[in-house]
Amino acid sequence: MGVFERLAPYIQDFIYQNKWTELRDIQVAACEVIFDSDDNLLLSSGTASGKTEAAFLPILTELYNKPSRSVGALYISPLKALINDQFKRLDLLLTESDLPVCKWHGDASVTEKNKLVKNPK
Repeated sequence: MGVFERLAPYIQDFIYQNKWTELRDIQVAACEVIFDSDDNLLLSSGTASGKTEAAFLPILTELYNKPSRSVGALYISPLKALINDQFKRLDLLLTESDLPVCKWHGDASVTEKNKLVKNPK
């Protein structure tokens, strides 16, 4: 079974609806490591090479297959603008899933932060 077939159904749909013709090499490699081993993974590649999806697609698939009872993944960024950008991308990707996404920085809603703290599912 190829990497694409192992991704969560909503991710496969997202890829198809957005007319991606293929996964990039870094995305395939990251999926293989995350799906097939317990090894740690460090992604390093040029700008606009697909690193974000290389990390998020297999991790979100794992959370889809084995739902977390708490915060399932934590993305840390040094820039608020990058957090906002990643939030928009994840929010769009997760539209057809039951996985919540929350951004957390100084300008983020206190209500949303409190909601996550009280019920991190």
